[in-house]
Amino acid sequence: MIARRLHWASINEITFVAGMRLMFWICRVFGRWPFRVMLYPVLCWYVLSKPRPRRASQAYLRRVASYTSTAAPGVLRHFAAFGESILDKMLLWSGLFKLDTVDVHGGDLIVDAAAAGRGGLVICAHLGNLELCRVLSRRRHDIKLTVLVHTKHAQAFNDMLARLNPASQLNLLQVTEMSPATAMLLSERVVRGEFVVIAGDRIPVSHNPRVALADFMGAPAPFPVGPYVLANLLQCPVFLLFSIRQGRRSALYFEAFRDAVRIPRQDRDAAFQQLAGDYARRLEHYCLRAPLQWFNFYDFWHLAQLERSDAPR
Repeated sequence: MIARRLHWASINEITFVAGMRLMFWICRVFGRWPFRVMLYPVLCWYVLSKPRPRRASQAYLRRVASYTSTAAPGVLRHFAAFGESILDKMLLWSGLFKLDTVDVHGGDLIVDAAAAGRGGLVICAHLGNLELCRVLSRRRHDIKLTVLVHTKHAQAFNDMLARLNPASQLNLLQVTEMSPATAMLLSERVVRGEFVVIAGDRIPVSHNPRVALADFMGAPAPFPVGPYVLANLLQCPVFLLFSIRQGRRSALYFEAFRDAVRIPRQDRDAAFQQLAGDYARRLEHYCLRAPLQWFNFYDFWHLAQLERSDAPR
């Protein structure tokens, strides 16, 4: 059971992306279908040789099938969607992705706020291809983003993107712990009308992560409270962002979440659970629309350090 409880940050993705430079070259020279033909042998090797991500994918897909009363998709299809997402990120930062194939829903929420000089917090998920929001913000509306990431476990992939386009690293901020200095820096950027982007579906990289349990796909799962602690500090509008691929087109969905988040001194746990639950319901909605595009290849529903239902103070 210990192996299944491995933290997501210790699951190294280097072996999966090691062959993507060759695959990217195949796509550029021969097109997407030859890329897909070559992708499946790589996927078969990865799925057979990496039991933890394979088991996590199987468990997630079984939950989707049970929750929707449908047949469970195959693990290979799940990893194929991941490979397609990696390719899209590489195409984006090499300037080869057709941005006119991206539909933006609710984008006026962000555009209007930026035009009025109001910044905000955007809570996203590991669903689809969120690199689209960074590229679109630079090319279409001059919206300034700061994306909070923990990328040390995937340094090879980020180095590969940097070789394709150094600009891919410009608005990333490496954050493991939210220090007072980091919070002050982010507050200053929001006051200037910029936006901070943080994922809401991965627990913090710490020994005792602060989490709240929320129902997700029919079972309680731990969600980080960090985004809501940050929202409480920033006192700014909070938005949600989800990305999914639909056939040959991609879509970004922006939603208003809260005008502001205020966490009371009393009943903090209840406030965190309400916020995490509201986020989990929207994540579930989009995951069910594109179940193969949620890329959390670890035991999402179990947290070894958490054996109770409330979020630590």
